[in-house]
Amino acid sequence: MPSGVRVVSEEMPSLRSVAIGIWIGVGSRHEAPEASGLSHFLEHMLFKGTPTRGPRDIAELFDGMGGEVNAFTGRDHTALYARVLDTQVDAAFEALADMLIRPSMRDLEQEREVVLEEIAMYEDDPGDLVHDLAAEAVFPGQPLGRPVIGTTGVISSVDADVVSAHHRRHYVAPRVVVAAAGHVAHEQIVALAERHLTELGRGEGSDQLEPANPSTPRLLAREKPTEQVHLALAGPGLPRNDDRRHALAVLDSILGGSMSSRLFQEVRERRGLAYAVGTYATSYREIGQLGVYLGTREENLREAVQVVATELQRIAEEPVPAAELTRTRDHLVGRLLLGLESPANRMHRIGRTHLGDGELLSMDELAARVQAVTAEDVQQVANEMWRPELMSVAAIGPRADEIRRGVEPLSAALAA
Repeated sequence: MPSGVRVVSEEMPSLRSVAIGIWIGVGSRHEAPEASGLSHFLEHMLFKGTPTRGPRDIAELFDGMGGEVNAFTGRDHTALYARVLDTQVDAAFEALADMLIRPSMRDLEQEREVVLEEIAMYEDDPGDLVHDLAAEAVFPGQPLGRPVIGTTGVISSVDADVVSAHHRRHYVAPRVVVAAAGHVAHEQIVALAERHLTELGRGEGSDQLEPANPSTPRLLAREKPTEQVHLALAGPGLPRNDDRRHALAVLDSILGGSMSSRLFQEVRERRGLAYAVGTYATSYREIGQLGVYLGTREENLREAVQVVATELQRIAEEPVPAAELTRTRDHLVGRLLLGLESPANRMHRIGRTHLGDGELLSMDELAARVQAVTAEDVQQVANEMWRPELMSVAAIGPRADEIRRGVEPLSAALAA
């Protein structure tokens, strides 16, 4: 659009619902240390009302539609979204735009307490907390290494003027993508955006993001009186447009992405060393992060870590057998295509991709690229990124000395 707002849609004529998302290019990596968590706090404030509707009005509007409305904040984006019947699209879009452009900042003190409770709840969940500790290990002292949710110190002191300034600076037209998927015509979404998003400012250009600088492998161990040791083995990954991302997705699935994956079978099924074990890979514009998560009792930590190290070394040194590669590629394609039967998932896909200037592939193109991944492609990515000696460890458990002893099979340097 002339303002700089981008509008993208995907029509699914057999449905009766529409998923609408307004994506904003601001997240925790756009924040200075003294503003950590501001984007997430602002996301909460979008639901606290506008000059013409209160928070209860917003809740009753979407409840009355039989729809849903929500939002989330990531490291490089914020999204406000709804799913409603096709007959309710106009009313839903008007409300979303009002919330986006004109948050009243009322009840800030009350919402401050809500966010502080959310931080406290998060701190009490080591299975979640360890992933932020892993990001800190990989990107120390950098925006990508700080928690999206923010810190108690910042949230306790931030005032309405600071939140409003953050809103004015970042919620501007060139940073906004409107995405919709479902039983809706593209022209309808464009007309709604033209009608309701005209008040978005132009902004002063995009921020210069601090370049990500991954750390050399290191160990971050936090003592907490937990029943299990929660451990994440993490390292830098691939940017979102890297051609090797499809090979990385296949490798991720082979290692820990399904019930038949190597780590699930070896750690949980064969040895009973964990209830939860798996792998993950995330990507940003210029870099990514990948890792293994494991939750196990302290007495089982060393053995479980040894199994993980062995499997990482094996996939780097031995080509994946043809049958396993075929099964994994088919699994990955099936999971992707089944997930995209949901209009919400399709809206998220096109919104996130366009906001990040990613390559948007058709379903057939995506399936073809996954099916083209070879055993050599997987082995190359494994050698470059998944060797345990190249990765950092973050762990939360009752005793730091036992954590150090447990990670010795990964790297003697980490245990030192």
